[in-house]
Amino acid sequence: MLLRQVSRLSQMARKFSTTALRRVDSQDWKQYGVPGSNIPFDITNRYKLTAYFCVYFGIGFNAPFLLVIHQFLKHAPAEDE
Repeated sequence: MLLRQVSRLSQMARKFSTTALRRVDSQDWKQYGVPGSNIPFDITNRYKLTAYFCVYFGIGFNAPFLLVIHQFLKHAPAEDE
């Protein structure tokens, strides 16, 4: 029983190491030192990049304020006319 578990564990470790090596080879890491080669978005279009930054930071900056407003409105007494 123990021998089977040790054998299975060593087999899993060997498969993982070969998978990791294959994964590294499949990536194109030949562009060391090229600006923008290691980020997940395109930086060549200046206007698109500016829009992405505005949306990304705008959502992150405004979220706490919108949540506070929501809480204030949720607990505000209802005005009956």
